Amino acid sequence: MDTATVTARLDQARTADARERDRLCDEVVAELLAAGSPPAFEVRSADLDSDPYFICADRYWRRRFQDRPTVRTALECAHWMTDHATDGSWGAVAEQWGLGNGFLNRGSVESATELAAVGEAATGAAGERIAFFLTLFHVGKLRANFCFDELHTVLASSPLALAAGSLRQEPVFVALQAFAAFGSRALTVGYATDLLERAWSAPGRSRHTVDICLNGLAFAAPFEGQGELLRIHAEEAVRAYPRDHMFHARLATGLHMCGRHDAALESIDTALTLLAASATASLGVLQDQYLTRRDAIQEGRLRALRDTEQQRRWDQQAAANAQLERSLHTSSVRVVEVVAVFTAAIAFAVGSLQVTLTGTLPLTDRLWLLAAQGAGLALFALLVVGGTWLITRGRRRDDRGSG
Repeated sequence: MDTATVTARLDQARTADARERDRLCDEVVAELLAAGSPPAFEVRSADLDSDPYFICADRYWRRRFQDRPTVRTALECAHWMTDHATDGSWGAVAEQWGLGNGFLNRGSVESATELAAVGEAATGAAGERIAFFLTLFHVGKLRANFCFDELHTVLASSPLALAAGSLRQEPVFVALQAFAAFGSRALTVGYATDLLERAWSAPGRSRHTVDICLNGLAFAAPFEGQGELLRIHAEEAVRAYPRDHMFHARLATGLHMCGRHDAALESIDTALTLLAASATASLGVLQDQYLTRRDAIQEGRLRALRDTEQQRRWDQQAAANAQLERSLHTSSVRVVEVVAVFTAAIAFAVGSLQVTLTGTLPLTDRLWLLAAQGAGLALFALLVVGGTWLITRGRRRDDRGSG
């Protein structure tokens, strides 16, 4: 197929609806693959929704990677990008194809020897860009397989990554380092967080940078404040990309970690709705992941409801036990007080009878004796009641405080 024909058909696809555009792009890709020639047109964006030139090139190279998911295919793709991707679109295209095809072909991870052999071809004026793209493709596989320590080693010291030169300072590269650091048990949370904030606050932060940062927080080795940190960053991502299903799913994860199950359920349902309307190549894989996350949120929500109900019952039982204990304690104290008063009254009655019925003392002396005896017994009863009150006062304060 000649270039003019391809251009005419892709220009026609610009004004077509989504279904017709997909059909035209698929036809062009099939003919290019059958002819054994890569696209000859220029790519000016990384728009998978409306740019038929990028859609066509993306599907062409996706097929090439599926047929041969190796770094040598990535090298061919990198050389093609050098000649056909504009300077303004090269970075976005490199991230989309390097990380995306790495994820789709994560089952085929090459050795360091194979990478080094291909990396030697990353020379010339475009050497840094080629090495950067090859690194993205390789670490895209490691990221998809959650090989955190190996990913950290490749980014930090592999010859291929070092050959990327100044491009190693790109936000997406720093975000990948943060992802590796969060998942590694050998690196500190503080180090990972510093890398995260450096990538997150970079002026040239891309959509892939945001995604990798959130991915690292979601799958990090557990640390204090993880859920809240993920929730805050995911909410910012959703504000910046309100139609991105992935960021709604990450927000659902953060909310779930924070125990906000109803809000998490709403976010994951939004993610599923947006995913169904997207043109992603990994729709089936992502849908399974989102549905699994939804089940986990539902289970967490039900468990939280059961725990809340159980806690309410425990609180009610504890309050009832405390009330019963206070009642028993108060009753015991009252019994002691009544016994003291009753004993004093009996002693007074018996003593007064003895004084009244026996002896030769004058009436006046007997009355004084009865008065003294009554006062003594009253004092005794008062001392018993007062002592009991003093002894139990602290306990009553504790009961009021706990109540």
